[in-house]
Amino acid sequence: MAGGAGGGAIPPASVEALAADWMLEFACHCLCRHFGEECPAEFQRWRDVAQALINGLSRISAQQRKKVYVCQLLMGVAEGKELEWHFKNEERISPLESALSFWTLLERGETKLDKLHDDIRRLLQIQAVAVHMEKGYFKEAAEILERLFTDSESDKPLRVKLATILKSKDPYVPFLQNFSYNHLISKIKSYIELFMKENENNFLIQAATQEVESKGLGAIELQNQTVNVKKSHNNSLETKQRSMKEKENITHQSPGGKKNPTVRPHSQKHQVNHVLGSLNNLQNVENNGYALACGRKRQRWTNKEDLELKSGVRKFGVGNWAKILVHGNFKDRTSVMLKDRWRTLCRINQR
Repeated sequence: MAGGAGGGAIPPASVEALAADWMLEFACHCLCRHFGEECPAEFQRWRDVAQALINGLSRISAQQRKKVYVCQLLMGVAEGKELEWHFKNEERISPLESALSFWTLLERGETKLDKLHDDIRRLLQIQAVAVHMEKGYFKEAAEILERLFTDSESDKPLRVKLATILKSKDPYVPFLQNFSYNHLISKIKSYIELFMKENENNFLIQAATQEVESKGLGAIELQNQTVNVKKSHNNSLETKQRSMKEKENITHQSPGGKKNPTVRPHSQKHQVNHVLGSLNNLQNVENNGYALACGRKRQRWTNKEDLELKSGVRKFGVGNWAKILVHGNFKDRTSVMLKDRWRTLCRINQR
């Protein structure tokens, strides 16, 4: 072990804590970037990494606090309309209520609150009720209204307005359209843009940037992107035709089954390393899956895989295919294949 300034050994725990802080900072940066750029698949991958890092913290230091709150805020907003999973698991707090609680914590850490903070708070309150109304969950919407608003005079006008709308059971009134979910997303993007500017001194980003520049990797990557764009343009029609053909044959799979690129399993002791390794494999499959799958035979789904898929849906909810793939025991599968198989199982159960 390397010695410190006084010649003594550096405690491993101190080194690991600092490294974990760098990783959390980097994961938060990636989460913010992919939320802002609207990249759902990448956001889900980094959401899992960030959550694993947060769960691994024995305590949250003062300098980590804001990063953790921002990560949790974005996770809640991103899952804002995914209500079925929370009801099935009897979770009392909805995703947007969770997001609002972390937004409150972020506000407490600010020396001065501006109009953007007020706008986001109001939008979170309104949409926490509105998304339930849109899905016909009026009872739950009324319960949320009771939980969110106190008897303070400042909250009274909005509380009365939402109560009136709730009685009408019309989720498409002009008021809710003016404070829409898309409007909320736009405001959150404005906030994270400011947050990222305040946290430009990201150690891992700076170190990686220097490494890329020193090895000239940026120019190579740019050339590769140019070549890939040209190939994509030339093969776009063929790819669309193949994709349509695959969808048409979902319910008529041959005994040969479709086989996709191999995802090598990683067995790591630590949760973070396991997630990171799985995500690397997942990204390779997602980036190259369709191109490689076209020339291979289909691999039939086994009963064991179907049970694993059903278990993943119960745990993470319909639509979280990337997360189910990362945490499940699947061989040679992609998140797209999981989604298609789930649709097939649903059709089978309806017969």
